[in-house]
Amino acid sequence: MIGYVTIGVKDMEKAKKFYLDLLGDLGAKELLDLGRIAFIGKDMKSPMLAVCTPADGLDANCGNGNMFAIPPGSKEAVDAHYHRAIELGATSDGEPGQRIPDQFYGAYVRDPDGNKLAFFHFG
Repeated sequence: MIGYVTIGVKDMEKAKKFYLDLLGDLGAKELLDLGRIAFIGKDMKSPMLAVCTPADGLDANCGNGNMFAIPPGSKEAVDAHYHRAIELGATSDGEPGQRIPDQFYGAYVRDPDGNKLAFFHFG
């Protein structure tokens, strides 16, 4: 149902490096770079993350309540991606842990531009 999610960034090269380093083990690669927007994902038919500088030329900013979530495949992978994001310059917005007993395990970070992302595992 989701084709891609776009987040605004201040520095394209820094943002691409952050997400490619963070998500490379999940098969993510740069699929298309059009200058002010680049698409990152497994392939053009799977959901993608687009990083871009805003078309209006104003500063990128984060929407209050906006977040995108990535399912890395296990609780251990949630922990690993959370810690890797922190190593790459993200800040914690909620350490890994069980959020809903026996159902939802998650961790939350803000990327270097302040965009919020979650890593989660159901079950």
